Amino acid sequence: MMKPNIKIRIRDLRVAYGKSPVFANVSLDIAEGAITAITGPSGVGKSTFLFSLNRLLETENQVNISGSILLATERGWQDIHAGSMDVYELRRKVSVVFQNPNPLPMGIFANVALPLRLKGIRRKAELEEKVIRALKQAHLWEEVGHRLTADARTLSGGQQQRLCIARSLVMQPEVLLLDEPTSSLDASAEAAIESLLLDLKKTCTLVLVSHSRRQVKNLADLEFAMTCRDKNRPAISAF
Repeated sequence: MMKPNIKIRIRDLRVAYGKSPVFANVSLDIAEGAITAITGPSGVGKSTFLFSLNRLLETENQVNISGSILLATERGWQDIHAGSMDVYELRRKVSVVFQNPNPLPMGIFANVALPLRLKGIRRKAELEEKVIRALKQAHLWEEVGHRLTADARTLSGGQQQRLCIARSLVMQPEVLLLDEPTSSLDASAEAAIESLLLDLKKTCTLVLVSHSRRQVKNLADLEFAMTCRDKNRPAISAF
């Protein structure tokens, strides 16, 4: 079996709020084109770890981060904390899907098109092409393609989560970070998301935080378990 390529290389990562560490000394590799699951009990810093991978933590006060996070790109390894790294470009390449769906108070098409418009894309044909592609990638087009102007908040919970995934996919990210994306959904909606994630790993690297042992067993190519016996020396083990 060929050794998988590495998409993200993390070494000696430490995150603290003020002087209080959330975790420290975390080192692992995220494989390209795979689903990597981060597991462990509540409170060990799984979501914090996830959000550190695209510098989303920097929006919070008094956060201190040390260690290195390297992203494999066409230009070679890039340190995501380097001064030359454009944080907005980083978040295009490494996108986040949150635990609870967060559709904006606007139409379905407008929700998915918003990141494109914020980037300055205005041409109708280009917007339509990219939005439709993202909705198809998110397994949502057949359900909503006939009502793209409808308020996105009228969709079911599972549809809203797939819409939020489409909103990330419209920018063609290289990595998708998913923070317990099915925890608020019923069984059928959860199954739809899981089927979608298996399809997405064909074109995208996925990092998934999950509490569900069944889900991790069914989806994950790699699993890393975080524990917090000592926040200055956490245990993170691969399965």
